[in-house]
Amino acid sequence: MISTAEALAHLFDLVEVLPVERVSLRHASGRVLAEDVFATRDQPPFAASAMDGYAAHAEDTTSGAILQVIGEAAAGHGFAGTLKRGEALRIFTGAPLPAGATRVVIQEDVTREGESITLGDTLDSAHYVRPAGADFRNGDMIAAPRCLGPADIALLAAMNIASVPVTRKPIVAIIATGDELVQPGEVPAPDQIIASNSYGLEALLRAHGAEVRLLPIARDTHASLALAFDLAADADLIITIGGASVGDHDLVGAVAAAKGMSRAFYKVAMRPGKPLMAGRIGRAAMIGLPGNPVSAMVCGHIFVVPVLRKMLGLGAAAAPRETVRLTHPIGTNGPREHYMRARVDHGDLTIFDRQDSALLTVLAQANCLAIRPPLEGARLPDDRMEIIRL
Repeated sequence: MISTAEALAHLFDLVEVLPVERVSLRHASGRVLAEDVFATRDQPPFAASAMDGYAAHAEDTTSGAILQVIGEAAAGHGFAGTLKRGEALRIFTGAPLPAGATRVVIQEDVTREGESITLGDTLDSAHYVRPAGADFRNGDMIAAPRCLGPADIALLAAMNIASVPVTRKPIVAIIATGDELVQPGEVPAPDQIIASNSYGLEALLRAHGAEVRLLPIARDTHASLALAFDLAADADLIITIGGASVGDHDLVGAVAAAKGMSRAFYKVAMRPGKPLMAGRIGRAAMIGLPGNPVSAMVCGHIFVVPVLRKMLGLGAAAAPRETVRLTHPIGTNGPREHYMRARVDHGDLTIFDRQDSALLTVLAQANCLAIRPPLEGARLPDDRMEIIRL
């Protein structure tokens, strides 16, 4: 068996960053920016009013001053003339500041009578002018790689960038295996269970940028598994679930080998998730996950998500860890690194008593994995422990 760090290093060696494609802004949220992009204009493109009020020369804006109103400006409707000393312009939020004006007096500080205004006794000291280029300048860069969120999309639109270069989504084929499985919504026989792992993994991988193909359940025969691999042949990454152990009905390794898989490793010194397999088969990387539901999902977080991030151009790095405070004592750990289902609230860590790898209810209650090194001794309240957020 190899360590989780060694397994992850092997997995990173199996994949490359995927090619670049260009997509419109409407389809760019959640995608990874693959190349630097640059603003094509200043924002604001002109000095603009930040409030409704009156534009004037700052030197004229003293308490009690009377100014002559010569027109108005609104957003999208600027004033073409030049403001002289002693004059004011009715102005609304977002409108361009007229030539000559250096300040906006908010309307709450003004009394208007006809075409003249009188400034109040207690003027607000702010000028309420947004300078040209205050947000960004023509040529300012958004650096790649970057996972684009809604705020990024708004910024790109303001920069007048209509489409962006992004890394192509990894195509991931998921193959659940086992005669015991039926799809959700079907009626299982007395000796069957519902296929849950593939649906949980599909949700996890879609959330991290993959295009996921959920293939039909492969039965425990060479022919059925071989057909499943053929259906997945055009994927970038093939994920199998179950069938990777050493029982008489665990056929994934043998069928993958018959299809030409070059194996990178088999078995990892971790709990849950020991019977993990990886290699290359055709043009695709392959990861064979354990069949126990929690094992499959934990391995998805520890291995598959970092692999996707590398393929998307976000670098080759393990899932980020942080240190929190343990709230209760726990016993010694065994010879394998243990990823324990746990919950952290306000920096305080509670590790669940039940850690069986078949218990999805416990995983659903967890928001982190507490990490126990091999052969670690007992831990006490207030000890610091590493976690990975889920």
